[in-house]
Amino acid sequence: MSEISLKPAGTPTGKPAGDRPASHGIGFLTNNLRQYGMLLSLFVIMAFFQVVTDGTLLRPLNLTNLALQNSYIVIMALGMLMVIVSGHIDLSVGSVAGFIGALAAVLIVQYNIPFIPAAIICLVAGGLIGAAQGYWVAYFKVPSFIVTLAGMLVFKGAMLAILGGQSVGPFPVTFQRLSSGFIPELIGDGTGLRQTSVLIGVVVGLALVWLNMKARARQQSHGIETEPSGFFIAKNVIVFGVITWFSWLIASYRGLPNVLVIMLGLIGLYAFITNRTIIGRQIYAIGGNRNAAKLSGIRTERLTFFTFVNMGVLAALAGLVFAARLNTATPKAGLGFELDVIAACFIGGASAYGGVGQVTGAVIGAFIMGVMNNGMSIVGIGIDYQQVIKGLVLLGAVCIDVYNQKR
Repeated sequence: MSEISLKPAGTPTGKPAGDRPASHGIGFLTNNLRQYGMLLSLFVIMAFFQVVTDGTLLRPLNLTNLALQNSYIVIMALGMLMVIVSGHIDLSVGSVAGFIGALAAVLIVQYNIPFIPAAIICLVAGGLIGAAQGYWVAYFKVPSFIVTLAGMLVFKGAMLAILGGQSVGPFPVTFQRLSSGFIPELIGDGTGLRQTSVLIGVVVGLALVWLNMKARARQQSHGIETEPSGFFIAKNVIVFGVITWFSWLIASYRGLPNVLVIMLGLIGLYAFITNRTIIGRQIYAIGGNRNAAKLSGIRTERLTFFTFVNMGVLAALAGLVFAARLNTATPKAGLGFELDVIAACFIGGASAYGGVGQVTGAVIGAFIMGVMNNGMSIVGIGIDYQQVIKGLVLLGAVCIDVYNQKR
């Protein structure tokens, strides 16, 4: 697991870190608004809806529902970030998720295949779908927009075909627990405050602070500009406090959902891949300048191919989570998912030109969309105006990206 923070990469200088004057916190924040702006936006949006909903937004039950409702979007956003950073796009993720949910329903409900083998089959199918699309993009140089648009239509039709136009369900309880289950209580009697969930939240918060401190020390040892000390301390105190507080709120209802634990594990994994592995750096290099990356010895076709395979597997996992949440597979499953997933990445700071984006940014973007959906529904704003508002937010995020590219 690597550092999970909105930390600017910094640029090497000729002087040691200790020989340079540090920026003031406000000035640092202003100069790195791209990294921190979306996090501040999330806090502002949550505070706004907390007020207008009379405190409903941050109630334990609603927070749990918020995590469950956005888990599949976050899962797919992690894969979409890799695709976008490499300079491509995938419009088929919603249809693939719906198709995999339908496939799981046929295998589990109609053919009585146990949950684990059925899930493995579905994940492999998702990987094969990603491989089929990635092959055309990587090796035949067909624009990803065209390939995945075709895939969106193909798998939407395939979903209708295997379901026969009807909903299939319900699923066994073991499968439902993938999305609606909660971690077992190891401390206490399982009533009242779930102490295991609180402990996990505290451990995660402390781990993030420790990783941030380790990363800061590594930057300083290499002469890279770092955050001002006061800003760094305040940020980590806030991060630890917020994580612990949210864990306490969720623990006061039924504890941590299983899918939230899966989601946190994936976030940590992809943060490590993007920040600390050669493959992660090469994906960013491909998105930044494909020709230069190829000339430097990076196998651009193979990496592009694997980003689509990865996207297919995560779309399949999201399809399983969504089907388990609904407890049925429906012909309309996955409708519009691709828009929320792509919007989450762009709102979270990913560049439409490729080469720029962070895992934490995509996650924050997904929760911005989720909080807006949840808050507007509680307030009573119709789905028509919700779509208008989300579209304007997405347009604004892309405009900010274009402005930053021109600076």
